[in-house]
Amino acid sequence: MPSAYFVPHRWLPRLAAALLAVTTLPQPLAAQPRPAQPAAATPANKLPGDRIIAVVNTDVISTGDVDNRARLFALSTGMRLSTDIIDRLKPQIVRQLVDERLRMQEAQRRKVIIPDQAIAAAIRDIEQRNNMPPGMLRMRLSVDGVGQRTLISQIRAQLAWTQVLREQMGERGNITEADVDAQQRLLDQLVGKSEYRVGEIFIPIDDPAQTADAQRFAETVIGELRHGAPFQIVAAQFSQSQGALEGGDRGWVQLSQLDPGVADLVTQMPPGAISNPVKVPGGFSIVTLFGKREIGREMGTALTLRQVFLPFSSPLNPQAPTEQQKQVLERARGISNTARGCEQIEQLGRTTDPNRPVDPGEIRLEGVSPPQFRAILAALPIGKPSEPLVSPDGIAVVVICTREQKVMATMTKQEIQRYLLNERVELLSRQLLRDLRRQATIQIRT
Repeated sequence: MPSAYFVPHRWLPRLAAALLAVTTLPQPLAAQPRPAQPAAATPANKLPGDRIIAVVNTDVISTGDVDNRARLFALSTGMRLSTDIIDRLKPQIVRQLVDERLRMQEAQRRKVIIPDQAIAAAIRDIEQRNNMPPGMLRMRLSVDGVGQRTLISQIRAQLAWTQVLREQMGERGNITEADVDAQQRLLDQLVGKSEYRVGEIFIPIDDPAQTADAQRFAETVIGELRHGAPFQIVAAQFSQSQGALEGGDRGWVQLSQLDPGVADLVTQMPPGAISNPVKVPGGFSIVTLFGKREIGREMGTALTLRQVFLPFSSPLNPQAPTEQQKQVLERARGISNTARGCEQIEQLGRTTDPNRPVDPGEIRLEGVSPPQFRAILAALPIGKPSEPLVSPDGIAVVVICTREQKVMATMTKQEIQRYLLNERVELLSRQLLRDLRRQATIQIRT
């Protein structure tokens, strides 16, 4: 077996920690989230007896912050903490907390707020993903000695940074038809060649003096992955790329889109393998291979659909819906019960929210996310409207027009748009965070 990777011999069910990108229920396809409303910053809390180990501009990071984050990592992966493990995790945890402080400070400067409802929705989704009753996650955190603020701060920082990047992208966030056509022509030339679905945990190195710490941390993480820790959860907690929000999943990529060291490795790896640390520009990568296929020769399920989206006038609080939101739900139920076929849904859709596409184009079922939405579309009879699908900013009703098995020649238009946008967002995220570090006053105390 090549020394660059390892195939885990067991996969154990674990409690998913809160770092995967989560929503209460699926938003309509191709819909863009509405901008968050300005919000107050999360204060840096320092518990009695804590020792200050870092100051980021004016925000304090204490030993309690680091210990709580280490416990959250242990809870999500199922590993047992020891003094040795904490010592190896500590430098990377401190770095992660520094970056979170910088991201939140930038979000506060831009008056970005993440409503408490969004945090609560994320926690509910984690519980649903793990078949936990409401409130169980908070209880588990308490039993394991993890402060709830640790979980909430991490979710808030991720959501706030996503909003910052959305604002910073501006017009660059618009993927044009010309962009899609250019990428499509490139893909057409690759029919028959292999592509790989790759997962990545990126561990950055800004200072060469940090190399040993980063490698030691990577080796600790790899040890847990090889003993069954879920890759997506570990990536969501510790990867420093925007792909962390998707559990480290980079999607289907060609070798030319990967760093040469990673590209050489994935051609040898069987699915499920975990790499050793791979040196890449800016840091280390830990890589796993989810799958391999030949471009343009894969069978898939192609869907066409129509959708009606009924917006809320304010973000949804499931525990206290407004009168307007109740009325929207009743209207959605009426559409679901009485509408017939794609033509009628299309007519209704054109009279509701002009910012939402009534016809999102051909969709590849296997690429629909989240899985709950994929399951709904897979089971929905052709021509029958769905039950109301609730998201934080409105309710959708969809109807399947066609469903067929066929060779999926290349990526769909929506997949190309998502891929190109993710590339731009990742580049922007790294550039903006690098600028924030350069401008900040950061004191690390040993």
